[in-house]
Amino acid sequence: MENQKRRVVRRRIFAVAAGGAALGVGVAATLAAWTDTEWVFGGDGAGGPGVGTSTFAIEQNTDPGFDAAAWTDEADNPGGEMVFTAAGLVGTELTPGDSVYAAVALRTKAASIAGDVELQPAVPAAGITTADAGDLLFDALDVRVATSATAFTCDGSAFTGGATIIADGTLSGTGGSVTQSLSAASGSVQYYCFEVTLPDPIPLAGGTTVEDYMGRTIAPAWEFVATS
Repeated sequence: MENQKRRVVRRRIFAVAAGGAALGVGVAATLAAWTDTEWVFGGDGAGGPGVGTSTFAIEQNTDPGFDAAAWTDEADNPGGEMVFTAAGLVGTELTPGDSVYAAVALRTKAASIAGDVELQPAVPAAGITTADAGDLLFDALDVRVATSATAFTCDGSAFTGGATIIADGTLSGTGGSVTQSLSAASGSVQYYCFEVTLPDPIPLAGGTTVEDYMGRTIAPAWEFVATS
């Protein structure tokens, strides 16, 4: 009888163990599952990149007739060359009271967004050999700058016509008083006329005479700071 009871107990233990094993299999099957992923990207609607940066850049034209092929990019001092002249006068032959003129036009590049530009005061042109010891001539000259969104003649008449005068003072200390707007993608052109004058009388530096200002040369350079 005792042996029979023991055999019954063993069968129950085996049954419980087998049931537990089966239960373990069932738990593992419940934890396992199918997986899947989804990705997205910022595109342009045609499979290409859809996020990036805009382009902002301006260019200049110092050709006297603003020839369409004369637009250039001059980002560093000294930049594009403006030739100052007046009727019967070249820029290196000033006498007291004389004024000479030079023009430049600005616009954004073809792929550029819109922006504004502001003229800065003149500084010596980099890499240009001059003859102006002590900066006597540079400090004595005056400058005026007229600007318009339409082309105009760059001479004395520019400062009595419809153009806006944005600079009027000493060469070494006068920049533009306001900014000018340029449309995107070369959509507009801003024209500028520079007038440089040797005053009469010359504002003499201490200890100098008029003769000290003769035979001198300078090369002023102006920067247009552009902001999109």
